[in-house]
Amino acid sequence: MIIFVTMSIQRDIPQIIVLRERVESRFGKKLSVHADFLALVAVIEMEQRQHISESTLERVWGYSTRGYDTISLHTLDVLAQYATGRYWDDFCRLLHAESECESELFDVEHISSSDLSVGDRLQIGWLPDRLCEVRYLGNNRFVAERCENSKMQRGDTFSCLQFALGEKVVLTDLHQAGTPENALKIYSIGRQNGLTTLRRLH
Repeated sequence: MIIFVTMSIQRDIPQIIVLRERVESRFGKKLSVHADFLALVAVIEMEQRQHISESTLERVWGYSTRGYDTISLHTLDVLAQYATGRYWDDFCRLLHAESECESELFDVEHISSSDLSVGDRLQIGWLPDRLCEVRYLGNNRFVAERCENSKMQRGDTFSCLQFALGEKVVLTDLHQAGTPENALKIYSIGRQNGLTTLRRLH
């Protein structure tokens, strides 16, 4: 008897974030609405003779989680082949090799969500004049309470494990107030110079 084992990978690991970027680069646009995912399904079927449903792709991008926080190895293989011509494991090895020349161990002022209590508030800022005050909700989630000159607005919620002064911060599963619950985005702040302001508010 042959037993097939399907491996699943956590959806929010850094390698998958990079994979999404490279798929979008190959596809030629950001995947932001349902029609984009339908179009990518058609392209993959035409070019690779592989089928991935649009609902599966939407889970990979966090557009529609539907209670899933993992992605099958088969899905990652197909996407990695589409974006780079490599299987998922080879793609991860390539990223590891690329990161060797980018790695650095250093001490930096930082605040981790694991160090916070529900209700704690932080002020974060980045160039040229962005400033936001956020409140910790628990489970690595935050809500924006006050924002200046930022795409993020009051009432927006997001996930973040750590804020570090002078470093870029990626806010995942960003839900903007007034939008559908499944319309989640990734928001990268301080991409060039990192956070310029980081402090606890009392």
